[in-house]
Amino acid sequence: MNHRSIREECCEANRRLPATGLVDLTFGNVSVIDRAAGVFAIKPSGVGYADLTPDQMVIVDLEGNVVEGTLRPSSDSPTHRCLYHTFVDIGAVVHTHSRNAVAFAQALTPLPCLGTTHSDHFRGDVPVTRHMTPEEISGDYEWETGKVIIEAFAGSDPMEVPAVLVAGHGPFAWGTTAHKAVEYALALEICAEMALKTIALNPSVRELPVALREKHFLRKHGKDAYYGQT
Repeated sequence: MNHRSIREECCEANRRLPATGLVDLTFGNVSVIDRAAGVFAIKPSGVGYADLTPDQMVIVDLEGNVVEGTLRPSSDSPTHRCLYHTFVDIGAVVHTHSRNAVAFAQALTPLPCLGTTHSDHFRGDVPVTRHMTPEEISGDYEWETGKVIIEAFAGSDPMEVPAVLVAGHGPFAWGTTAHKAVEYALALEICAEMALKTIALNPSVRELPVALREKHFLRKHGKDAYYGQT
């Protein structure tokens, strides 16, 4: 079937990652799902971003089978697949090892909502997962990574905070499209850098007042949003 549309969207998003500063070496990947077809396209494992072409994107079904492509898919494919199973409104997933977000993940610290830049994108703190157990690590590691992400969102809406910090590992972000998912991954890294500098200047800083947080989030994402153009 070729799935040209998601191949092209996936390839373009992966090729964007180096320009955003979100990746070093080949530490990152983007996937894009076609819900109607029940498959997603994802970056092939270990291939440099500048060398990527749409035809190299690997097509994987929601059971984990490679249905098109001659290259091995990203080793993180099961994590993406797990998120697609549960977060049914997302259309794309981005995983990076962006440096400031990784610092929070390694410190086992949620990214706090300290300012309006953060609340323009995330409705509150970006959660950090728990550490995985030895049994989870030695089992289906990448699938279990997806499960601890889902666990971190129990009772909350992943579309209102479209990112997570995996303990000791790094960030995942998502959106309705690959473009939006990369945008959220970049916003996460920017907010992480701002938070680190803010905390360095004032270790006793408190989170943004709820009224201001809600104002900024809802004017951009609420049902009566008025940010941007119609």
